[in-house]
Amino acid sequence: MKTDDFRKDVNTAVRGDREAFSRLYALVYEELYRTAFYSLRNEHDAADAVSETVLDAFNSIRKLRSEEAFRSWIFKILSAKIKRKQAEYSKSAVDINAPEYESILHENFKFENQELAEAMYRIEDEDRLILSLSVLSGYTGDEIAKICRINPSTVRSRLMRTKEKLKRLIGE
Repeated sequence: MKTDDFRKDVNTAVRGDREAFSRLYALVYEELYRTAFYSLRNEHDAADAVSETVLDAFNSIRKLRSEEAFRSWIFKILSAKIKRKQAEYSKSAVDINAPEYESILHENFKFENQELAEAMYRIEDEDRLILSLSVLSGYTGDEIAKICRINPSTVRSRLMRTKEKLKRLIGE
């Protein structure tokens, strides 16, 4: 979609146009789902997080202040949904590391080697979210900081530590 068309759709969606919002959603759906799935490691929870994100975004799009902020704004909503679900995981005995999710992760992300796929399960939830926003969605450290509401230097250091940890885990 051209930049002018994108801006027009954002402005039209802010005024309540459902079709314009639908076109915007179509542009980011795949990235939203990949980020949610990569972070949550559960296809049903990822789909739920994306659905809740889209519903919240649709209901509050009138609050969006600029066209350029749409992508980071919707990812900020998704980030909150992911963090809430991760908190639920830690309170329950749900096994999010079950083998069926590992094979789904491997299929969806086409990891070049099994060691990397397995290592992804061994990093912290928030680190996985930060890494997915960086690697899968291409956000900068400053953009991730805004989305996750943390300090940019924290994002950079966590990304560096996470990448180092993955290297160590793969090398084991």
